[in-house]
Amino acid sequence: MCPSPLSILSSTVMKIARLSCLALLSLALFGCDQATKKIPPTTTLKAREPVIALALGGGGAKGFSHIGVIKVLESHGIKAKIVTGTSAGSFVGSIYASGQTPYQMQNLALKLQESDIRDLTLNSQGFILGQKLQNYVNAQVGNKPIEKFPIRFAAVATRLDNGRKAEFIKGNAGQAVRASCSIPNVFVPTVIGSTKYVDGGLVSPIPVKTAKDMGADIVIAVDISARPTGDKPLSMWGLLDQTINIMGQQSINEELNQATIVIQPKVGHLGVLDLKSSNEAILEGEKAAQAKITAIQSAITNFKKSPAAFKPAPRAKF
Repeated sequence: MCPSPLSILSSTVMKIARLSCLALLSLALFGCDQATKKIPPTTTLKAREPVIALALGGGGAKGFSHIGVIKVLESHGIKAKIVTGTSAGSFVGSIYASGQTPYQMQNLALKLQESDIRDLTLNSQGFILGQKLQNYVNAQVGNKPIEKFPIRFAAVATRLDNGRKAEFIKGNAGQAVRASCSIPNVFVPTVIGSTKYVDGGLVSPIPVKTAKDMGADIVIAVDISARPTGDKPLSMWGLLDQTINIMGQQSINEELNQATIVIQPKVGHLGVLDLKSSNEAILEGEKAAQAKITAIQSAITNFKKSPAAFKPAPRAKF
């Protein structure tokens, strides 16, 4: 017996009603579930701290002023993550980057004797061998290679074969500093592998560009280079120091123009080899750094407000 049209219609209506009830129930349950879920908070981007670098220039015993600069910076909570150094700057910078505190470095400076780092030799290429300097630095850094330092470090020297800049970021720290400090015709050139190296001041007197290439956001350059004054006759060492800086004046200006902050301790009156003036040099470094603290703090504050603070740190080129 075939169902009547009325019964078919009634059955269809009942099915539709049941499906409608199920759909409404599902919607109600879904709405309740959504109501109980918490909307995740909006993620706020946080500005990163800038990568601060110290670029320490050369200048013989005047380089002890670098210690005074570091003392003041650390007393204000300003800690470098990268240190680059040329000549005397590599000497101080290597010891600092290896983990010694500014006060430990100050004690070393006050006790340092010429006999600790000077070894005379008879050689047509120079009269200071440099092995004592290398040994002294390695002793102070605990014989750690550069790549094991807690602070990233580069010593800058000059290749004698082609005049190009060499940046030592790994290997024997004392040997790298020796190369960076090897003043031509004074020190016998440092031989590493089959290459001879001389003082880094010939190509990069204040290694700002090296610091930037290592990934620095802010570079604090410390300039202790000699400037002609005509005030008094120069000693042989003073004349040599000033001659190197006169020849490299264009390089000095180019480097300093790339720095965020330039600190220039007033150490021009101190002798290049005058180790007895180390305390005065340190004090001059402290005074010069203190005068720049406000500018450094402003540079850090401004960086944190800049778009760069919300991006990853610059990738090091080496």
